[in-house]
Amino acid sequence: MRLAGHAARWAERQPKRPVRQTRRRNRGNRPTRASLPRPASATLGELGYNVEAFCYQDSSRRAHSIAAQGGINAAKNYPNDSDSVFRLFYDTVKGGDFRARESDVYRLATVSNNIIDQCVAQGVPFAREYSGYLATRSFGGAQVSRTFYARGQTGQQLLLGAYQALAQQVKAGTVKIHERREMLDLVVVDGVARGITVRNLVTGEIESHWGDAVVLATGGVGQLFWVTTNPHEATGDGVAMAVPVATESDACASPRTAGSPPRCSRASPRRSCPHPPAT
Repeated sequence: MRLAGHAARWAERQPKRPVRQTRRRNRGNRPTRASLPRPASATLGELGYNVEAFCYQDSSRRAHSIAAQGGINAAKNYPNDSDSVFRLFYDTVKGGDFRARESDVYRLATVSNNIIDQCVAQGVPFAREYSGYLATRSFGGAQVSRTFYARGQTGQQLLLGAYQALAQQVKAGTVKIHERREMLDLVVVDGVARGITVRNLVTGEIESHWGDAVVLATGGVGQLFWVTTNPHEATGDGVAMAVPVATESDACASPRTAGSPPRCSRASPRRSCPHPPAT
């Protein structure tokens, strides 16, 4: 393909540079990168547990966590604007239309500071002030400055930080990754989850894996709603598998509610909602 006009003449006058041949290193059959749940697997591995993590992606960096760009809230009160754990708790309950479980929200507000410290320890490059302190901003309708952020890439940086922590545990041998696996059922023994049944999406084989405990981090039930910011794969399959076990032990709260930013609380301009959201 020849260039026309001035671009072609400029290209002809440029000196010819030799092309350097490069060779890709053969990494062999090394452990795969990371999988969901990344923070839980990495933390359990650091505590000395032998963890087997499963994900349907070929890499955990394909997760939908990168869509969270605004920031993450914590009641550190660095700007000294009268923020507190109780104020974060109240704002969260109020923002959830007073339908959230208050005990869980208070727990979230209590450990929010530790979550920020853990993210910093994992290498998340939060924005900082000239003094060296972590920078915060008022975001999401909050009246105080409590949102920690990394430019417009907060979700991606949090994902990469968790990925790095998990990769360290994979190298240490405490975590084993099973990628391209689709969960089919939850194995229950005497009312306690003791394993899972999965399908290998590459070979189609059915596999069973056992353990002392099972952690489900399969996302929410966003696709039950007409408008949501949850990914398309958040169909609620993991929640549906856990509901029969949770209801027997009275450990199931209200799986019908799902969070969405205010910009998503709108009606479809083309047609009405075929299945209105549950309340």
